[in-house]
Amino acid sequence: MTNQPAHPPDRSWTITEHRNARTNGLDRVGVAGCVAMLNAEDSLVAPAVGAASGAIVAFIEAALAGFRDGGRLVYVGAGTSGRLGVLDAAECPPTFQSEPGRVVGIIAGGDAALRVSSESLEDDPDGARGELESLGIGARDSVLGIAAGGTTPYAIGAARIARSMGAVSGLLTCSPISEPNGVDHLIVVETGPEALTGSTRMKAGTATKMVLNIISTTLMAQSGKVFENLMVDLRASNNKLRDRAARIIAELTGLDRDDAFELLDAAGGNVKAAVVMRRRGVPLDEAMALLESSGGELRGALQGC
Repeated sequence: MTNQPAHPPDRSWTITEHRNARTNGLDRVGVAGCVAMLNAEDSLVAPAVGAASGAIVAFIEAALAGFRDGGRLVYVGAGTSGRLGVLDAAECPPTFQSEPGRVVGIIAGGDAALRVSSESLEDDPDGARGELESLGIGARDSVLGIAAGGTTPYAIGAARIARSMGAVSGLLTCSPISEPNGVDHLIVVETGPEALTGSTRMKAGTATKMVLNIISTTLMAQSGKVFENLMVDLRASNNKLRDRAARIIAELTGLDRDDAFELLDAAGGNVKAAVVMRRRGVPLDEAMALLESSGGELRGALQGC
């Protein structure tokens, strides 16, 4: 008898692998019916994220002190999960003017896997060790493994490795699982069976994007990167963002559009500094000093005016 390769683990118990009775006719309902079915399934995602809010809050609260102290938020995943982590990390610098290394996305297979599938690499529980070690992960950092079905060895292993290095560790999944050993925080967003069986780029992917948005935005808001609901730390790197910067300045100072642009330029493109200059009646160097003394928080720099 010839040796047969070992079968992969049976994942039939994973909810994201189950068939969805509501979409059994996906191939027979025509374009309008297909759109309606998919939209109906997507409408279930936000409530599922809301139901997981307690676990999301717990992870953010555990991560916050270290993040405020200069620590990093690191996402680790394979396939769709990894791509979504890299996406959220890439969007933080232009949105919040955060240093590129403050939110990091690690994907199995590296940057090439953003365009070409390398899902076979997800089976190695030690696969992210080299990247985590090169980052020098430590006590101020938080690492979130992302595994839609809750079984990906690469993501679960990364969370365990991070915890052994002293970091806050978490795992985000869209299928109910037992809390893995060596992971501090388990976030389960129960999105149920996919409209297209097993395709976790759909509801699970949407839920993952929502949760990552919530985590990164909350950490930034709690770190002085947001004033009221305005992105006062945005990087005005193109016409759209320059326009937004001027509108934020106008909103917070009462200036008209032309004067807001003039003030933005006088502040070297720094929205916070521009607002402090106007509201406190000080030159740029004093505005920057006030911001520095308040830890970069606009609210603190404006206190008393």
